[in-house]
Amino acid sequence: MERTAEDEVERTLDELYTTPPPEFVSRRERLAEEAKRDGRGEDARRIHAARRPTLAAWAANLLLRARSQESGRFLELGRALREAYRTLDADGIRELSEQRRSIVSALSRQAAELAREAGHRLSGAAEQDVESTLRAVLADEEAARRWATGRLEGALTPPAGFPAADAATALPSRGPARPASAPPPDTKSRVKDELAERRRRREQQLGRARRSAETADRRLRELRAGRADADTSLRRARDRYDRAREDEAAAQERLREARRALRGAEQERAEAEERLRTAAEAVDLAERAARDAEREVARLSEPFE
Repeated sequence: MERTAEDEVERTLDELYTTPPPEFVSRRERLAEEAKRDGRGEDARRIHAARRPTLAAWAANLLLRARSQESGRFLELGRALREAYRTLDADGIRELSEQRRSIVSALSRQAAELAREAGHRLSGAAEQDVESTLRAVLADEEAARRWATGRLEGALTPPAGFPAADAATALPSRGPARPASAPPPDTKSRVKDELAERRRRREQQLGRARRSAETADRRLRELRAGRADADTSLRRARDRYDRAREDEAAAQERLREARRALRGAEQERAEAEERLRTAAEAVDLAERAARDAEREVARLSEPFE
C-alpha cells in the first residue's frame, strides 16, 4: 500500500517521541526543516509543535513501541479492571488488582531497562513517574488512550479513588441488604446468564492479564541475563584494553630507546666518516710528499758530469 503524506508525518512523530529527550529538540528541528524543504509546510508545523517529553514519559513511550504485545495486554487488563470497578465486581477487582501490581512492576522495570539500553539511566523519581503513568493507564480510560498514542510529553497521575488491591474487601456484597420479594423466573434466568457471561469475560481478561505478566517477567529475566552477559563481555574487553595499553606503553618505551640508540649510532657514524675523511686527506698529503721526496732522491742521485 502506498504511504501517504499523512502516514509519513505520523510515522515521523512516532519516531520522534522515542528519541531520547536530550536529542529531541535537535532532531525535531532537523525533521521540521526537511519537511519544509520538501514543500510540506503543514507537516513542518506539526513536527515543530511537538514538545519534548520528560525522561519518564519518553521511557513510557519507548515501552509502548518496543513491547507492543505486552503493552496491548496491559491495556486489556486496564479495560477489565475498570469494568470490574464499574460493576462493583469485588472478586474481579481483587483478582485483577493482584495482577496489576505484578504487571506494573514488571513493565516499569522493562521501561527502565529500555532507557538504560538507549543510554539514559532513570533516576528513582523518574522510575516512580513511570509507575504512576502505568497505574493511571489502568485506572483511567483517557490516560490509556493518551499512552496508546505513544506520544506522552509528561508523566500521568492515576485518578483519586481508584481501588487498591485490597479495596475489593470494602465493596458491598452483591446479595440483597434485606429480604426482598423473589424476581420472576425469567428475570432470574436473565440475571444469572448476565452474571455468567460477565464472569466468562472476566476469566478471559484475567487469563490474558496473567499471560501478559508471565511474558513480562520472562522478558525481564532475558534482559537481565543479557545485561549480565554484556557486563561480563565489558569486563573482558576492559581487561584486554588495559593489557593492550600496557603493551603499547612498553612498545613506545622500546621505540624511544631504539630511537635514542639510532641517534647515537648516527652520531658515531658521522664522527667516523669525519675521521675517515680527515685520514684520507692526510694520506693524500703524505702520498704526494712521498712522491716528491722520491723524485728529489732520484734527482740528487744522478751523477755529476
